[in-house]
Amino acid sequence: MAAPRLIVGLGNPGAEYVDTRHNAGFWLCERLAAQLGTELRRESRFHGIAGRTREQLWLLMPLTFMNCSGQAVGALARFYRISPAEMLVLHDELDLAPGALRLKFGGGLGGHNGLKDIAAHLGTQDFWRLRIGIGHPGDRNKVVDYVLKKPRSEERSLIEEALKRSLDAWPLLARGEYPAAMQKINSRPTAPASE
Repeated sequence: MAAPRLIVGLGNPGAEYVDTRHNAGFWLCERLAAQLGTELRRESRFHGIAGRTREQLWLLMPLTFMNCSGQAVGALARFYRISPAEMLVLHDELDLAPGALRLKFGGGLGGHNGLKDIAAHLGTQDFWRLRIGIGHPGDRNKVVDYVLKKPRSEERSLIEEALKRSLDAWPLLARGEYPAAMQKINSRPTAPASE
């Protein structure tokens, strides 16, 4: 399997969205950039905030708002000839509980507008995704309001623990060792038994 050449964190730009559930992809992308010592800066030609590591890995946070994420991804991927299979998209996932993570390749888009737009721009759904669980409000009519609100403090700490688990698995991901990374990421540590 090809090692990733482009990591995309999904979210919405603007101070009012910084701490909202929909920005979980941004949170992880920023932490990964810090871990790798990579400076992220505004890149107007790629419609986002981007940075490149010494190993020629790109990190990108589109500034086009979630529903138009594909514009940024498509621009950078075309310019550097990065194939969809060499991309890993970090995004919030309603169908997973806070703290849960799933690494997967291709498949359905689960109604996620950011993923839909990326797939439309790339002409394929065959790219890697790291789904960061944010939980579901229980009523689909409340989804929009839910993703654009801050998680409760106990949810936030579960999500933070998941982000840390993702960063711990980064060396495997960086080498394209997806099955091993999947094992590490997808298996959520069980809570210690109460005394």
